[in-house]
Amino acid sequence: MKKVLFAIALVALVFTSCKKDAVNKVKSENVEQAAARDKAAGKLPVLEFEKKEHDFGNIKRGTAVETVFKFTNTGDAPLIITNATSSCGCTIPEFPKDKPIAPGETGELLVKYNGSGINQITKTVTVTTNTEKGSEQVRIKAFVEESE
Repeated sequence: MKKVLFAIALVALVFTSCKKDAVNKVKSENVEQAAARDKAAGKLPVLEFEKKEHDFGNIKRGTAVETVFKFTNTGDAPLIITNATSSCGCTIPEFPKDKPIAPGETGELLVKYNGSGINQITKTVTVTTNTEKGSEQVRIKAFVEESE
């Protein structure tokens, strides 16, 4: 029993002595660097489109059309677009892949539609980014008429 009590007392002594010493080991420059890092980590890009929907109006079936969705990074960090996908294979998005878009800079998302389908169509393009939401969506629509 004496050995158990001695072991517990020894462990308690080690932990309390380390705790007192730990305060003296903290460097103020490390605290400042951590604070700056945490402040920078809170900065995020914001993807803001001029328009989120484009209507091609009436088009003949099989007529290829395209539109450009212009956007601005209104956030505090570089915007990175990692992917853009459409709701079907008839719609092809093209996005800037070469470099991040700095805060305040603009970019363009080109969306091509091959004119397939019939009657009213609506297609969605999902843009995957490093924004807080992680993705944004734009839409195209048209009324596809039978070709003569």
